[in-house]
Amino acid sequence: MQTDSSLTLATVTRYHLCWKHRDLDGVMALYHPDIQYHDFFQHRTLALGELRDYVQSSLPRNADEALEHSDRIRVDGDTAFIQYTLTLRGAADLVSFRASEAITVRDGLIWRVNEYATLVREAVTDTPRPATARLGLSPRQLGLMAEDLQQYFHRQQPYLNPELDLQEVARACGYSRNQMSYLLNQVLGQRFYPYVNQARLRHLLRALESTPEARIDELAFAAGFNSLSAFYKCFRQHTGLSPTAYVKQLSSRTRTHDTA
Repeated sequence: MQTDSSLTLATVTRYHLCWKHRDLDGVMALYHPDIQYHDFFQHRTLALGELRDYVQSSLPRNADEALEHSDRIRVDGDTAFIQYTLTLRGAADLVSFRASEAITVRDGLIWRVNEYATLVREAVTDTPRPATARLGLSPRQLGLMAEDLQQYFHRQQPYLNPELDLQEVARACGYSRNQMSYLLNQVLGQRFYPYVNQARLRHLLRALESTPEARIDELAFAAGFNSLSAFYKCFRQHTGLSPTAYVKQLSSRTRTHDTA
């Protein structure tokens, strides 16, 4: 007969593997009918009927999701403890959530989950922080949001539209405007328009590498900038040079490469 600790470890290990392999039905099958799932990051308590949608929106999408377990599963009687770190790439650095779960097992099923998470490093902004409980975002969901945003900008290049706004980006990614604003301002540490202008600048610099003789103002407008003053400011902030100096440096590197 299994002891409480060995049964707890076996159940929680199966639970962990179901999460890892994105097995929604497997996760749900391990929940006790009287499950209480306490998400203290969002200040929410969920019963069995609410958990399927919650779990589905939180499951990792890729096997290499940037979620790192910082310790082995530890067991004390009918309760197991899991610690992990979820890392998102922000505007200029990495932003991490440190999370832990206390999982209590009853009759071989998950009876209670207490999930705690804290933002390890948070951007300082001038705007008040929205209540995460209202936004309905867990750390895992924020990670998926960041991935959705990155993929949308990479594949669809919405920044080429000079009239692009936050509402359009949020709608295209499948989130509310407040959720997308929270991700940008409070997690990635950047306001919307500087984020978009950085994407425009990267696009322009790639174009400039292949056509260094092109007019810089034409490239700026083609990349989505609708103001030359905003373009010049963004360019200098991120390259440390004026466009003229950058093009001259680029031409010098090209000549050196051609004569080598």
